[in-house]
Amino acid sequence: MRFKVASNKRIDLKVDEKNKGKRLDVFLALQKEISSRSFAQRLIEEGLVRVNNDKVTKNHRLTEGEFVSLKIPPPRLLSLIPEEIPLDIFYEDKDVVVLSKPAGMVVYPAHGHPSGTLVNALLAQIKDLSGIGGVLRPGIVHRLDKNTSGLMMVAKNDKTHRILSNELKERKVKRFYLALVHGVVEVDSGTIDAPIGRSLQERKKMAVTERKSREARTTFKVKQRFRQHTLLEAKLETGRTHQIRVHMRYINHPVVGDFTYGYKKREKNLGLSRQFLHAYRLEFIHPTSGEKLAFKDKLPEELENVLRYLQDHER
Repeated sequence: MRFKVASNKRIDLKVDEKNKGKRLDVFLALQKEISSRSFAQRLIEEGLVRVNNDKVTKNHRLTEGEFVSLKIPPPRLLSLIPEEIPLDIFYEDKDVVVLSKPAGMVVYPAHGHPSGTLVNALLAQIKDLSGIGGVLRPGIVHRLDKNTSGLMMVAKNDKTHRILSNELKERKVKRFYLALVHGVVEVDSGTIDAPIGRSLQERKKMAVTERKSREARTTFKVKQRFRQHTLLEAKLETGRTHQIRVHMRYINHPVVGDFTYGYKKREKNLGLSRQFLHAYRLEFIHPTSGEKLAFKDKLPEELENVLRYLQDHER
């Protein structure tokens, strides 16, 4: 399947008093045509943004009266093949879908994963998915890691996509996870407030760092303690890549089954081949009706089996 996309779009803006002093990328991300700050930064890096007709960097501080012009190229055309892959859909209407993604499924096609993704499955079931954001990731508002299971919301049109993306930015969407971690967490609840960026040692990994990082905050509550493990409910206050996994590692309680940020040997991970991380609750305001929607997803069988084992052997 190929998508028809619009031609180049030019936008001209004048910096007013309330936006003076803002970084260029922050200012651009406020515009409705720009889906994210990372998309704004990509436009700047590709030379598609000018300030007073000059090329500047993303951290340029704006002055009142400056003129900002930008060109937004059409999304890259991707060959996306609909695939009849079963989906566990919790809710669907003309605007939004809520579903449970299984562990092992990649959300959208990328290098090494050209097919078998959530997007391929969605295209077979839903027509006219949203394609906003500069790169075609139809309907995808947020994502889960390949080996994380649980609830996701998908937009069926661009208006819904913009509204839900904005709700995420404003932290109005509530996302709760169940995570089994190594060790006994002593406090009953807490907040991990530590910025996340690319690891300086391993570029494919994320880490808590002050260098080129972004604010990241996770709250947690203890659901159950075992002799050598703790079951937590974790709530995302921000949505950084691998956030819960990185934060749990940071406090020396890595997620069980996380071979990237935790222990490498399978026997240390209670036999799991995936991380014990499940997005089990999702709450948001419907973008059209204004109704509060709340969903809860039970643990997959392989995670339930681990809890049963711990209840029998670590109580």
